Amino acid sequence: MKIRKASTEDAAALTSIAHDAKRHWGYPEHWLKHWQDDLTISPEFVAANPVYVAERDGDLLGFYALIIRKDKAELDHLWVAPPHIGTGVGKELFIHAMRHAANENFAAVEILSDPNAEGFYRKLGAHRSGEEFSEIDGEPRVLPRLTVDPKSS
Repeated sequence: MKIRKASTEDAAALTSIAHDAKRHWGYPEHWLKHWQDDLTISPEFVAANPVYVAERDGDLLGFYALIIRKDKAELDHLWVAPPHIGTGVGKELFIHAMRHAANENFAAVEILSDPNAEGFYRKLGAHRSGEEFSEIDGEPRVLPRLTVDPKSS
C-alpha cells in the first residue's frame, strides 16, 4: 500500500468511498441523502486542500483530507472503503495525516467525528474536547469533537 497526494481526477472515486463507508454503519438511505453534500468530494476541494489517498495496485482503499485555516488544522475526512475497514488502512492514513500536520507545525488537529468512529480515533491518541449537537428525523445526534496532538501520534 502507498499513500499519495490525491488528484482532482480522484474526486468521484473518493466520493464513492465516503458514501460507501458511511453506509457501512447502517444509516438509513435518506440520512445518506441528507449528508450527500458533506460526503461529496469535488475536484475543487481536492485542489484546495491536502487530500491523500491510500492505494494498492491502482485500487483506492481510502483517503483523508485536512482543512487548514490560519493556525488550525481539522481532519475533515478519513474514509476507508468497506472491504478494507479493519485492515490497518485507516490507521496508516491517520498516521500520515498527523505527520503532515506535525510537519506544518500544528499543535493540534481537531476532528468532528461520527459517533461510530470515536473509538478508532481515541485508540490512536485523540481525546474528547467537546460535543456538537444535531438532529435528523427528530432524533438527536451527539457528534464527538476530538483533539489530537499530531506530534504524539
